[in-house]
Amino acid sequence: MTEKQRVSGSYWLQTTPAGRHAALAEDLDVDVAVVGGGIAGLCTAFELTRAGRSVALLEAGRIAAGVTGHTTAKVTALHTLVYDKLRRTRGSEGARLYARSQSEAIEHTADVVAELGIDCDWERRSAYTYVRGPGRVEELRAEARAAREAGLPASFVTSTGLPFPVAGAVEVADQAQFHPRKYLLALAADLIARGGRVHEDTTVLTLEEGSPCRLSTSTGATVTARDVVVATHYPVFDRALLFTRLSPRRELVVAGPVPADQDPGGMYITTEENTRSVRTAPHGEDGTRRLLVITGEHFTPGTGDTRARFDRLSDWARRNFPGVELTHSWATQDNDPTDTVPLVGPLHPGARHTYVATGFGGWGMSGGMMAGRLLTAQITGEECAWSALYDPRRLASAVREAPSFLKHQAQVAKHFVGDRLRPSPPVEALPPGEGAVVRAEGGRLAVYRDEDGTLHAVSARCTHLGCLVDFNAAERAWECPCHGSRFDTDGKVVQGPATRPLERRDI
Repeated sequence: MTEKQRVSGSYWLQTTPAGRHAALAEDLDVDVAVVGGGIAGLCTAFELTRAGRSVALLEAGRIAAGVTGHTTAKVTALHTLVYDKLRRTRGSEGARLYARSQSEAIEHTADVVAELGIDCDWERRSAYTYVRGPGRVEELRAEARAAREAGLPASFVTSTGLPFPVAGAVEVADQAQFHPRKYLLALAADLIARGGRVHEDTTVLTLEEGSPCRLSTSTGATVTARDVVVATHYPVFDRALLFTRLSPRRELVVAGPVPADQDPGGMYITTEENTRSVRTAPHGEDGTRRLLVITGEHFTPGTGDTRARFDRLSDWARRNFPGVELTHSWATQDNDPTDTVPLVGPLHPGARHTYVATGFGGWGMSGGMMAGRLLTAQITGEECAWSALYDPRRLASAVREAPSFLKHQAQVAKHFVGDRLRPSPPVEALPPGEGAVVRAEGGRLAVYRDEDGTLHAVSARCTHLGCLVDFNAAERAWECPCHGSRFDTDGKVVQGPATRPLERRDI
C-alpha cells in the first residue's frame, strides 16, 4: 500500500453524514450525564431516555467517530476463546451469564433496528473462531463445548467459507454485523426527539461526586446531574485506578471491494498470525460486490513499526483474496481487562451516583449494547442478573487472575523506565513526515518534521501519568505505550485517558 492509502480513513465515517451537534454553551441540570459518545455512551443515553430520564450526552469530539467509528462492527457473543476460560475462572454460571447478557443485547438491538426502521446494513451471519494449525484443535473443541454449555448455539466444525483450509473452528450461528455509525446516529436522533441532549466538542474536565454530581467542561459550562456515566472507552478519571486493570492494544484494518462470490459468508477471527479477522459488508447498489474488511497485527500503542504492520496485513489480504483492491485503511484501539470480563457498573467502591463502562477487550459492539442496558437497570433501580459479573469493584477475579495484572504492571514499569534510556537520534537527520523523541535541555522532546520541513516540538511526557510517547509514522500520531493515550503532531489529545495536550516546546 502507498503511504496515502495507509491512512485513508474509516469506511464507516466516510459513508455517513458529517453533521455536528453544538458544543454545550450553558449550564445544564439533568437526571443523568453520560460522558463519551461511542457505542457504550450512546446506547446508555438512548436506553435512559426511553426509560423517562432527562439525559445529556457529552462528547469531546464527534459522536460514534472515535473507537466506535473505527471498529470492524461484528455483533456477536462469540468472543474468540472466552467461554472455556470463564468456565474455569467464573464457574459455569458465570459463563452462562456472560453468554446470556451478550446474546440478549444482540437480540434487543435487532428489535431496535426493526422498531426504528434503521437502515444500517443489519445482516445475520455465523461467527467463527478458527485455527489453521492442528496443534490448537483441542483448544477449540473445548471452547465449543464451553460455549454450548453456556447457552450459545455453538459447534465445532472443520469446514468454513474461508478461501483456505482450517484445522478447526468454533461456529455460533445467527449472530450479526452492521454499519455502526448508521445505527448509532439513528439512536442519537431518537434520544434527541425524546428530549435528550447531545453536545459534541465538549470535553469534561472534572467530576465532583455528590448528591448531585457536577461536571465542569472545556466550554466553561457546568452540568449538574443526579447520576453520571463515564463511557470514554478508557476512563478519564483516575480515582478508581482502573488504568491498572486495563491493557491497551491497537489493531490495523484494511478494506476493499471484492466480487460477491468471494464473500466467505461469515465473520471470522483467529488469534494466530498476530490476529486475523475477516468479514464483509454490502458495497454498491447492484449486489455484485462486497466490501472485504480485514483486521489484525495487534500491538501496544507507541511500539514498533506501524507501516510494516500495514504491509503485512495488506499482503495477507491480497494473498488470500486475490484481486482485492484495498481502498480503505484505518486503525482501532481496544482495552483488555486483566481479568477477562468488561468493567461495567459503579465507578469505585464508594460510588453512589457514578458509573463506568470500559474494558470490552475488542468486543465493544455487543459489550456496549449490553452496558447500555445494564447501566440503565442500575440507575433506574431494576434488578439485573449479571450486575455482579461485570461489577468493577469485584476483587475475587482480580486476585484469581493476578498474573495478568502483574504482567501488565511490569510492562508499564518497563516502558516508564526503559523508554527514558533509549538513544536519541539527531534532529537534523529527521526526514519530512517523520517524528522522534530526542534529548534536549529540560528533558525529552517529541519532535515532528512536517512535509514543508517545519519542526513541531512538544513535551514527550504523556500528560496522563508521565510515560514517554513514541511516534506512529503510519498514522502520524504520538502514542503512549503505558495506557494508550494518543496525540496529534501538535500535541492535541486524540484519545484518552489523557485529557490535557502535550506541552508545546521550542526547538
